[in-house]
Amino acid sequence: MKIACVEPLGINQEKFEELKAHYTGAGHSFVYYMDRKEDNASLVERMQEAEVVVISNIKLEAAVLEQCPKLRLLSVAFTGLDHIDLEYCKAHQIEVVNAAGYSTTAVSELAVGLMIDVLRKVTELDGTIRRGNGRGAFVGRELRGKTVGVVGTGAIGTATIRLLKAFGCDVLAYNRSPHPEVESMGVCYVSLEELLRQSDIVTLHVPLNNETKHLIGAEQIAMMKSSAILINTARGNVADIDAVADALRTGRLAGAAFDVFEKEPPLAIDHPLLTAPNCVCVPHIGFASHEAFAIRADIVFGTVDRYIEKH
Repeated sequence: MKIACVEPLGINQEKFEELKAHYTGAGHSFVYYMDRKEDNASLVERMQEAEVVVISNIKLEAAVLEQCPKLRLLSVAFTGLDHIDLEYCKAHQIEVVNAAGYSTTAVSELAVGLMIDVLRKVTELDGTIRRGNGRGAFVGRELRGKTVGVVGTGAIGTATIRLLKAFGCDVLAYNRSPHPEVESMGVCYVSLEELLRQSDIVTLHVPLNNETKHLIGAEQIAMMKSSAILINTARGNVADIDAVADALRTGRLAGAAFDVFEKEPPLAIDHPLLTAPNCVCVPHIGFASHEAFAIRADIVFGTVDRYIEKH
C-alpha cells in the first residue's frame, strides 16, 4: 500500500522518518514532503499513485481527485471538510476522515485571547507605542462580568465556555440541541435572537454548511448591542463579512476579531475587514500550536493505521 503525506503538517523530519520506518517495516510505501504546495499539478504529482493520502486544509477539487484512481482514504489533518469535494469522494468510494478534536484547546484559547485583545486594544496599542506615543486617553474594558453568547456548543464551544466561566463571565448558549455538560456549568440555552440581543460579546463556533452560511448577517447584527463585539474563529462565511465591516464602519458594532475569512489568507490589502475600524485580524492561526499539531499527527496517522488493519 502506498501512503503519501503531501505536506509537512508541522511535523519535523525526525518524526517523519519514524513514521516511514513504521510503515515500510510493515511492507508499505510511505512518502512525505517537507514543503507545502497547493497548485493542482503538484497535488496530482504527489497523490497520483497513493491509496492513502494525508492532507490538511489544502483545497482538493475533482480535477485533482479524478487523476488519483488508486485513492481510497483521505486522512484529513483538519476539523472542517468544506475544502474537499466530498460529493466526488462519495461517488468514487473514497473514505474521508477528519481529525476532530485536535485543536479544541488551541482554538478556544485564541477565541478568548481575541476577546481580550479587542477589549483592551492590545494590537492597536502595540502600534501606538512603537510610533512613540503613550496611552493618551485610552481606557479599556475587562472581560470579567461580560455576557458572552456562545454560538455552537460542540467541543470547541464547550471548551470556550469553560474558559469564560473561569474569567467570571455570564454565558449564554445557542445550539441546535442543548448539551448536558454545558447546562451543568450553569449556562442557559436561548434562541439565537435572544443571545444576540443580550450579549456583550458573541463568539462563533459552528461548522460551515448550508444552514450556517451567513448565520450572522446584517439582520442579526441589527439585533446586537452597538457596544457588542463579534469573534469568529469558526469559518469565515458563518458571518457575512461585508455586513460586519459595514457595521464596524458605521458604529453599529463596537469591535470584531476574525481568524477565518471567506478564503484562506493572504487577503487583498483592501479586504473589507482589513480596512474596517476596531477589527483584529489574524491569518487563520486558531489550530496552529505545537501542542495541537502533536495531537493532530497522532490522530491522522492513527486513522491510517486503522485503515491498514482493515485492509
